[in-house]
Amino acid sequence: MSSELLFTDRVVIITGAGGGLGRVYALEFAKRGAKVVVNDLGTSSSGEGNNAKAADKVVNEIKAAGGQAVANYDSVEDGEKIAQTALNAFGRIDIVINNAGILRDVSFGKMTDQDWDLVYRVHVKGAYKLTRACWNHMRDNKYGRIIMTSSAAGLYGNFGQANYSSMKLALVGLSNTLSQEGKARNINVNAIAPVAGSRMTESVMPPEILQMMKPEFVVPLVLYLCHESTTESGSIFEVGAGWVSKVRFQRSAGVHNGNITPESIRDSWSQIESFDNPQYPTNATESVSGILSAVNNKPTTGPVLVKPTKPAASAAAAAAPASVKVDGFKASEIFEQIQRTIATDGAALVKKINGAYQIDIKNDAGKSQSWSIDLKNGNGSITVGPATAKQVTITVGDEDFVQIMTGKLNAQTAFMKSKLKISGNMNLATKLGAIMQKSKL
Repeated sequence: MSSELLFTDRVVIITGAGGGLGRVYALEFAKRGAKVVVNDLGTSSSGEGNNAKAADKVVNEIKAAGGQAVANYDSVEDGEKIAQTALNAFGRIDIVINNAGILRDVSFGKMTDQDWDLVYRVHVKGAYKLTRACWNHMRDNKYGRIIMTSSAAGLYGNFGQANYSSMKLALVGLSNTLSQEGKARNINVNAIAPVAGSRMTESVMPPEILQMMKPEFVVPLVLYLCHESTTESGSIFEVGAGWVSKVRFQRSAGVHNGNITPESIRDSWSQIESFDNPQYPTNATESVSGILSAVNNKPTTGPVLVKPTKPAASAAAAAAPASVKVDGFKASEIFEQIQRTIATDGAALVKKINGAYQIDIKNDAGKSQSWSIDLKNGNGSITVGPATAKQVTITVGDEDFVQIMTGKLNAQTAFMKSKLKISGNMNLATKLGAIMQKSKL
């Protein structure tokens, strides 16, 4: 039996914790050892009024069960005050659950500025203000877990919820960016799209469905994502009724035409909307690089046909591959580690990646050197020199390459600053991350 996931002495802030999902979050975190800040302004589901009793009631429940908790009655727009409550009471902040929300459902033609602005202030501005107030404390402690609460309406849209769905998708963008900025400081950020019975969903779900959508079915995923042993970050999950699913963005292979016109789009429409050979970009670098590769007439979809490399001359030669170290290049250490990984896991990597790479490195002295990584044939190999058959070419400076491969430089940042150039099959280029992970760089 696996060990229980505990949160002993972790400090968690939960907004909208006076009822529904937030209350169940608070009770379960406290039950597992966390110190909880129960935030709730006590408004109605449409954002009107205030009542301190909601937060006090949950705090009393936690204390009655032997847990530790304090109440906070501030608006999420006053995130600094909520954060200060945690610091005053417990001295630190480890976990933030942005759960507070309201509904102002109305068809777009009848929507008022107040309907729009109030939903924005609670969902987006509130999540921003609290997360921003806690962010530097997490950075300084080199630890943080943050949950943004999106919804199916945000992911897919929903009639009568233009305000709500807009804000909920905005939180996905915030989550994705913060996951990248927090990576180096052990701050994980994820978005969930829960389906659960609450004050907010009572008006949009029939009673028989609400009974199936207990908040208790959502809580386990959030606790898992917030645990110190969990490395998941930058992801979106749909969860409810005991069901958990990860969501990703998909795009078609697309069509490139240097002489693009409305007519050429019309004539290519069936190809443009075809998902027979989809791509799954996970960040802006992959997205933009894939487009640039198409513009350069370099395929980004489907396998590129290459000639198989010649088999090793002998078993002895295969057992003792040539050195990949080149004097004057810091990248040599990275390639030596990759070589060791290929020696032990090459067959699995070939099966998983099925790609051939050429990496062109330029050192501080202005000297250029190429390395070839073949993860398409046999048990894989890495050699010094240009690739005889390549599907991806990566061009980068020596120091920048080391920084990227060791996680000290964000690849997207390097790409945007023209420190990293990628051409060829972008689907395969993104798989190079598997080598980094396997190599434990």
